[in-house]
Amino acid sequence: MQRPDSEPLARLATIRPDGSPRVVPICFVLDGDTLYSAVDEKPKRTRQLARLADIEGDPRVEIVIDHYDDDWTQLWWVRLRGRARVVERDERTLELLTAKYPQYREQSPQGPFIVVEIEQRTEWP
Repeated sequence: MQRPDSEPLARLATIRPDGSPRVVPICFVLDGDTLYSAVDEKPKRTRQLARLADIEGDPRVEIVIDHYDDDWTQLWWVRLRGRARVVERDERTLELLTAKYPQYREQSPQGPFIVVEIEQRTEWP
């Protein structure tokens, strides 16, 4: 299995106020037992994202990072469970994300930022 951080995209699951899940793709970076993501400048209808409100209401999240290949012996996924918090500005997040994504070097995300303290990690295979 490759390093999960080498994948460009993950899926973040939050809990809506009615208890149902909300899943969205995110750009991310892992640093030890912490995952970082940002509200970036990609087109959005609003900067008041539902995922941020979900986290404020219930910080429990899960993230899936996976790799697909036509050679099915190369398939893998990692599921991370933890507690997220929303921060307005986080220099560490900005530093890590700009190192991973060239697009962020050209247009730095202004935030807010999502910081997830990972409590459980499950991998397959």
